Amino acid sequence: MRVKTIVHWFRRDLRVSDNVALSEAAKRAETVIPVFIFEDAFRTGPDVGAARLAFLLQSVESLRKNLAELGHTLVVRCGKSEEILPALCKEIGAQAVFTNKRYEPYVQRRDERLVGILNAAGYGFELFKDAVVWEETEILTQAGKPYTVFTPYSKAWKTKLVPLPKGKFKKSNIQPSTSNLQCDALPANTEEIGYPLTQTIPPGGERAALELLRQFMAGPVYEYGTNRNFPAVAGGSRLSPHLRAGTIGIRTILAELKTAREKISFAGDGVTSLKNKTSQSLPTSAAASAASCDVFLSELIWREFYLQVLHNFPHVTKGAFRPDYDQLAWSENQEHFVAWCEGRTGYPIVDAAMRCLNATGTMHNRLRMIVAMFLTKDLLISWQWGERYFMKQLVDGDLAANNGGWQWSAGTGTDAAPYFRIFNPVSQGEKFDAEGTFVRRWIPELAALPDDLIHQPWENPLLLSKSKYPPRIVLHEVQRGKCLAMFKAVK
Repeated sequence: MRVKTIVHWFRRDLRVSDNVALSEAAKRAETVIPVFIFEDAFRTGPDVGAARLAFLLQSVESLRKNLAELGHTLVVRCGKSEEILPALCKEIGAQAVFTNKRYEPYVQRRDERLVGILNAAGYGFELFKDAVVWEETEILTQAGKPYTVFTPYSKAWKTKLVPLPKGKFKKSNIQPSTSNLQCDALPANTEEIGYPLTQTIPPGGERAALELLRQFMAGPVYEYGTNRNFPAVAGGSRLSPHLRAGTIGIRTILAELKTAREKISFAGDGVTSLKNKTSQSLPTSAAASAASCDVFLSELIWREFYLQVLHNFPHVTKGAFRPDYDQLAWSENQEHFVAWCEGRTGYPIVDAAMRCLNATGTMHNRLRMIVAMFLTKDLLISWQWGERYFMKQLVDGDLAANNGGWQWSAGTGTDAAPYFRIFNPVSQGEKFDAEGTFVRRWIPELAALPDDLIHQPWENPLLLSKSKYPPRIVLHEVQRGKCLAMFKAVK
């Protein structure tokens, strides 16, 4: 049965296509009122970062334009959703509010309050699964318990049928009268609300996301399995900020990935030529191309794995997944932490990664592991310090993925091989940036060094002193032993 009016509350789903709650609202109401609330928490939250906030504002503006092309006005209100939504429903005579689920514990507590507030006022409030394919307790072990190890979770995930993308919001659902509603002004920029943007961030919005997806599936996805490890190579999808903001739907990505994989033809000699729309030939092994597609799928499954960990083990937001490790005797050396934040540790691959993060709000996945392990296992500083710094800097900062990644690297999380995995920053640099291309880009003072010194400039003290690059603040070979002792002390 259709009702007269439903409010669709946009949150982390800033798109008009493949949007579950928006599609349901369009099916069940004569009129759909699209609303975005610039919450007070956007200004005052402990993890507010200028890069992520700027990306959000860009994406909301993109959403506004996309809705306008469909003849609809995005209603913008500023303040607290608990106050704005019941007042808006009364103002327009809506019967219900539809929105897509979020999984952060503090948001879920707010949504529980909203159910009571809206229901008490006579309005419905419905939440829909949209950001993930499988959520919370939809994938469980044979014992009916949540998975705590990725590999068996991934295998179970792959046995289930992935739903198709939802259609685009139709212009026929639009009613001209909605354009008369009052709209508050969003901040013109992040500096206006006290967060000056010092980083050069990628463009936000649904169209930017769909173009990135098109480019990635046209060729790079087939070499993703290898290229994703090399920070100097543009081998990633660059979709993580869009998944975080919801400017692209996960079902859309999975459908395009399935199509890309089906284009691989296995010739008799095991070799195929894949061509993109620019007619660039990409000769590669068909098996390697398929494996690369599978690696990309695994990265998407990691995202859902960490979201279900966050839901089922909410204590991870305040401490270690393995509570015993809350007793670790972490260092509180502020000088070491600041040197890590600013890219002055004396280890080139670590410093280049941190300088890139501070300048762009982005960091390559391999580099995230390297710098996280350096902070926790060389500097012996708590992963929580790094987690907070990343959330303030990253344009794709997401509580579940960031927390899960940091705990995995620190050895306090769900990893099956935890504390004794310790990356050597020199060998990591030599393996994944062998010619020093990435390091030279972000540490120009080392640009003149030969390749054999670029990741260990201290081997030539004279050149190091001339470069004005800082000396190492710790010795990896010494700190490794300290780290193992620190973990063994609490096991």
